[in-house]
Amino acid sequence: MIEINLIPDVKQELIKAERVRSIVISFSILIGLIALGIVAMLAIYVFAVQTVRSALDDEGIKTESAKLASVEDLSKTLTIQNQLNKISELNDQKKMNSRLFDAIAAVIPPAPNNIQVSTLSVNAADSMVAIEGQAAGGFAALEVFKKTIGGAVMEYTVDEEKLQTPLASDISTSDVSYGEDSTGTKVLRFTIRFKYPEELFSPKTPTFAFKLINEGNATDSYLGVPKSIFVQRADDLEGNQ
Repeated sequence: MIEINLIPDVKQELIKAERVRSIVISFSILIGLIALGIVAMLAIYVFAVQTVRSALDDEGIKTESAKLASVEDLSKTLTIQNQLNKISELNDQKKMNSRLFDAIAAVIPPAPNNIQVSTLSVNAADSMVAIEGQAAGGFAALEVFKKTIGGAVMEYTVDEEKLQTPLASDISTSDVSYGEDSTGTKVLRFTIRFKYPEELFSPKTPTFAFKLINEGNATDSYLGVPKSIFVQRADDLEGNQ
């Protein structure tokens, strides 16, 4: 059987174009409906669900606030709790300034270079120590004291590793003059300043010892601070005022 296509090619192209258009329109309508559905769901979530959740949260806040308000001395309790939380932090940051007494006791030279201390002061901003004192042995005793300070080292342990650092740097003397102590003895008055290492007062160095280049060592566990090295500053000599 022979079939003859009597439809012109132009007509066939038109039919094909209409079919494609119908498919495109159908997909466009479908996508539009899906988009409208998504928008509707978002609108329901924003204007309905979120509103309900916000109302529930507000009610919860009011309830919990009422419970807190009913607690007796709430402000004092919160203040104390905050202070307790900071105790450990402050304890880790505190400086171990009492070690200065151990350091001074370790570098006081023995007789006949007797040194007595009148005033000790620490300038944390500049990491400087100032010692006001007097020496019955005159300039020789002062020089021995200065060299002893310069020869002292601090040994400490960090993470089971033994380390060492000089006790003092930038050592200087000033305000050197003669005077009389409370017994009328002629003494040399002076002020020594030196820069101390950060490890000296750091709580991160719990284990430490002071050692001298020539002899001796001193730790805070067995070395006390002799009271005899602390005296009142000597008076001016007559004519030296």
